[in-house]
Amino acid sequence: MAGFTLPDLPYDFDALEPYIDARTMEIHHDKHHAGYTNKLNAALEGHGALESKSIEEILRGIDGVPEDIRTAVRNNGGGYANHSLFWTVMSPDGGGEPDDDLAAAIADTFGSFAQFKETFSNTASGRFGSGWGWLVLDGGGNLHVYSTANQDSPYMQGHIPILGLDVWEHAYYLHYQNRRGDYISNWWNVVDWAQVAKNFEESR
Repeated sequence: MAGFTLPDLPYDFDALEPYIDARTMEIHHDKHHAGYTNKLNAALEGHGALESKSIEEILRGIDGVPEDIRTAVRNNGGGYANHSLFWTVMSPDGGGEPDDDLAAAIADTFGSFAQFKETFSNTASGRFGSGWGWLVLDGGGNLHVYSTANQDSPYMQGHIPILGLDVWEHAYYLHYQNRRGDYISNWWNVVDWAQVAKNFEESR
């Protein structure tokens, strides 16, 4: 069996309340993320060359993954990587705005933090069906905001995600029902800009 393991949440299930409720966090992590992890491992079993790679390497080379397991690896590998980032970019001490180099890069690219926030929120909100909103770095170190469908990962496009927002219904439905916009606007209160800035620096 391949060796991807479910990462622990870096805080308690109820740590992000009232913005994200404990029951949602528990199901999201212990059922959904665990499910992607187990199915990814099952898909990779017996594919030794892939089993020795990082999830980022696998997703960057998704077109080279054997066709019989490619869809399973795309969906579950993406789900594994996306959620592994998602937990880390939130914190009970989150919110506010970034500073230093990341703040400058955001202002440079989007005009201001407020404009970035609006662009990101609209992009995540406008994703039809299930998917993610992303802030990514391209190969030239430039920032972009876009969304992906289902569990597709920016790594598949050669980009490095530094901030991601899960807009699958399972991420918010218990608390917000169909009010995706309320979930997104409340989510900004838990974004861990220190971690996002660290992702930015390491990715450059």
